[in-house]
Amino acid sequence: MSMRPILGLLGVLIAAMSSEFNDTVTSIALVDIRGSLGIDYDAGTWIESLYVAGLAIGMTFAPWCAVTFTLRRFALCVVAAVTASTLLIPSAHNLQVVLILRVIQGFAGGLTIPLLMTTALMVLPPSIRLYGLAVYGLTATFTSPFSASLAALWTDVIGDWQFVFLAALPLGALAAVLVWYGMDPGEPEYSRLKLFDWRGALLIILSFGALTTLLMQGDRLDWFNSPLICVLALVCIIAIPSLLINEWFHALPLLKLQMLLRRNFGYAALALFTFVVLSASSTLIPTTFLASVQGYRPTQAHLITLVIALGQFVMLPAVAFLLDHRNVDARAVTLIGLALMMIACLGASSVDVTWHRDQFYVWQVLQMVGQPMIVMPLLMMATNTVRSHSEGPLASALINTTRALAEPVGIWLIALIERWRGALHSERLVDQIGLNRFQKSTGSLEQSAEAVTQQVHALTTADIYLVMAALVAGFVMLVMILPERTYSPRILFAKK
Repeated sequence: MSMRPILGLLGVLIAAMSSEFNDTVTSIALVDIRGSLGIDYDAGTWIESLYVAGLAIGMTFAPWCAVTFTLRRFALCVVAAVTASTLLIPSAHNLQVVLILRVIQGFAGGLTIPLLMTTALMVLPPSIRLYGLAVYGLTATFTSPFSASLAALWTDVIGDWQFVFLAALPLGALAAVLVWYGMDPGEPEYSRLKLFDWRGALLIILSFGALTTLLMQGDRLDWFNSPLICVLALVCIIAIPSLLINEWFHALPLLKLQMLLRRNFGYAALALFTFVVLSASSTLIPTTFLASVQGYRPTQAHLITLVIALGQFVMLPAVAFLLDHRNVDARAVTLIGLALMMIACLGASSVDVTWHRDQFYVWQVLQMVGQPMIVMPLLMMATNTVRSHSEGPLASALINTTRALAEPVGIWLIALIERWRGALHSERLVDQIGLNRFQKSTGSLEQSAEAVTQQVHALTTADIYLVMAALVAGFVMLVMILPERTYSPRILFAKK
């Protein structure tokens, strides 16, 4: 096999990672960005929310478009769209323009990420496909934790929030060169345009846009006390079932739902959804705790996520090598990874207000080892069910769509726990202070209020870790029941 397809795959990887950085780095540096653009908190939440909506919508369209317009042409157009929309944001001082660019940026980013799996399935032979899936695994286990380090570099070291967006230029240029050189030009299939699923496309925009916005904005707007949330919920109730019916019966659907009936593929889609929710336990939860309780800036907190990020360059290929042996059961590897994540969540649930960065390292190392042991087996199980080259893009669309919808679900779940358990802990602590009001005071009212706030954050963080541990336990049950034994592509397809 020549090196050109590998270079093309590398170009798509860089484009996909750049897109992921646009999402997570912007979220981490959002306070600095809002301050520089003069945007208040409520308006700033839409910067993140609209990106997630565009991301989920774009992921459903990418594989279909890659086949229709050729992989190389479409990838080059997507890289250009991501880079252009990203570079324009720092110069847009009007909030409406910023939000429009974020939608475009999110949609273009959603078009980029599925191309990585599509490319791996289309250009890599079975003998090395498992290692190509390890490359795709980087977008699930590397980019999110590494984004904290990038945000720290741009905002605290360089001191210019605009670098959060300007970094897209060198990454986009390098990705475009590698894609142009490494990918086969191919022949477009414009005849597919006559069968384009226009009804499904409209329903995807309505349902995914409404669902992600509902989950991202619901807690801030007080859920069903908000007319907007009520309207979005009504749209979801109507559009989502209509979408499922349309995609099931369409001749050339954007989402081939029938593939979910294959046991291993259905498992992989559900498992990846759950894994993305669980991944917050290693990135969002500890960094939020350190920022809220200890006042950490990104430069101080990023090292606990950098441990996970850098470890993936060793762990992902190591797990791929392990799975490439006949006597290794992917389900057993998954269970070991889940056990490590369970221990990490239970260990981190002992968090209290005295914890600093050092107390998280042991649990982060367990996450670093466990996460690739979950991701690699499920990717192998999903792609092994693909029966032809034409099904590769369809598999990529389904897998990545479930992944995109998991991000707002994870944010909603954490916000729900913070709201319910945080209110409960706050009431109990305030009641306890009230019962002891006649005792000698050890500090000012402001100091007492700050101490209560920190304690509430610590107790709520511990509750979140326990909920994540419960999700891991449910994940274990799923692995025990649903997937069937499979082998690496090198072994499986050598039998046929």
